[in-house]
Amino acid sequence: MRRFVLLSAVVFAAACASGDSPTSTTTPPVTPPVTPPVTPPVTPPSTDPPAVAREFRGLWVATVANIDWPTATGLSQGAALAEMRAILDRAQSLRMNAVIVQVRSAGDALYRSNIEPFARVLTGTQGGDPGWDPLDSWVSEAHARGLELHAWFNPYRAGNVSDTSRLAANHLWKARPDLARIWEGQLWFDPGEPDVQAQTINVVKDVITRYDVDAVHMDDYFYPYPVGSAPAFNDDATYNKYLAAGGTPMVRADWRRANVDALIQKLYSEVHRVKPYVKVGVSPFGIWRPGTPAGITGFDPYVQIFADSKKWLDNGWVDYLAPQLYWSISSTGQSFIALTDWWMSVNSQKRHLWPGLASYRVADGTSSAYAATEIVNEIAVVRYRAGPNAGGGSGTLLYNATSVRKNYGGVADSLASTGFPGVAVVPAYPWLDNNAPPVPNLTVTAQGSAMHAAWTANGAEPIRWWLVQWRNATTWNAKLVPSVNTGMDISFTGASDKADVVVLTAYDAAWNASPAVTWRAAAR
Repeated sequence: MRRFVLLSAVVFAAACASGDSPTSTTTPPVTPPVTPPVTPPVTPPSTDPPAVAREFRGLWVATVANIDWPTATGLSQGAALAEMRAILDRAQSLRMNAVIVQVRSAGDALYRSNIEPFARVLTGTQGGDPGWDPLDSWVSEAHARGLELHAWFNPYRAGNVSDTSRLAANHLWKARPDLARIWEGQLWFDPGEPDVQAQTINVVKDVITRYDVDAVHMDDYFYPYPVGSAPAFNDDATYNKYLAAGGTPMVRADWRRANVDALIQKLYSEVHRVKPYVKVGVSPFGIWRPGTPAGITGFDPYVQIFADSKKWLDNGWVDYLAPQLYWSISSTGQSFIALTDWWMSVNSQKRHLWPGLASYRVADGTSSAYAATEIVNEIAVVRYRAGPNAGGGSGTLLYNATSVRKNYGGVADSLASTGFPGVAVVPAYPWLDNNAPPVPNLTVTAQGSAMHAAWTANGAEPIRWWLVQWRNATTWNAKLVPSVNTGMDISFTGASDKADVVVLTAYDAAWNASPAVTWRAAAR
């Protein structure tokens, strides 16, 4: 067949050349020329960097009972550091900007202290020296990844009765038995004892003096949570001593609330007296009082653990409040949306209002388990409602680190794709400091296979963070860098990914932003 086709073509060509018609009347098809596919030109992004969101994105790291870190007692320093870095790497990859690490869970310390013993979760023995300082590593590793480090304290828990024989000699429960109480199998420090309050405040001041933490954080364990029909917490002796000393007469419940109020107020004033730029956060139970707002039912922390969290917000005794809204959007008696709106509506001092979200409930194996979309939808609700009544910027905190690190039910995937788009920096704290740093100095030079950006500050305003944004042919990138760094390399492999615009912004400890300075490559 192939030879027949070739002969026919020859006959046809000869006939055309002589002017005769070919013997065949069939005209062969004309094959159109092949057009190569056209690759659209790459359009470089704008020479102006994308706007950076103001949003707090926090992750709670629980250390009590080895919940999140370390995952077991007796880990080597290398193994514990590897777990720490895995948590921080996950937070950084999800474009979060803070971790809240539990450093005092029960009158103990996740750091080297002359006041309280090392926590048992480190070595298996309370007071056992692990041979290194975990908090020091948490601070440096977090900052290196552009993450704030908030030190999280429990004010009054001392452990369980089963721990009594294992407490270190310098644990306050043993050193000051007059301050100690046993309640329903738990060890407690009495919140009504002034020396107990002083111990908590001194522990916090010790930490902020010796460690470069960005904030301190108190959770919701004040007076013990009630258990079934258990008797009330026995503080008769403390209450009677208060009255005998001439204290203002008040009923027991009001006196207990006054004790908790005094701790929060003292915490706020002392932290800012010792180190003014360190922020103070509290994460109370998510409901202030049942019936507020209308339709809300459930636990009453005002009556049962004597926490008047609205009062702390009213008086500006916090820099941020993170009510634990561990309920779904579809919940009725504990409506996530109604509670979010209410908390924001009563924020008269315009402090930051950043709800806590229950990422631990995603795919937790229960009949009420969340889908991963629940968390990103709750983030969207908070973001939509944020404004002046949220303190000037949206924010959420996720509990807990394990659920995010292990991507339970795809929660980390959901956060990466829709929950936390783009880079975000922490909203400013104008009531602490409203002075923006001046524009910094920036130079960019090619050094081998990297563009080296170097910078210095101007003026007297101390810098806490640098935000570096750079453009290559296809995209804008960003990195938050701690103030101790005075430069960074922006690597490239060729002209297509070589940075041609670099933008630098300085932030102080209150997250006030300087005017940006921009470097542009010379036109080629």
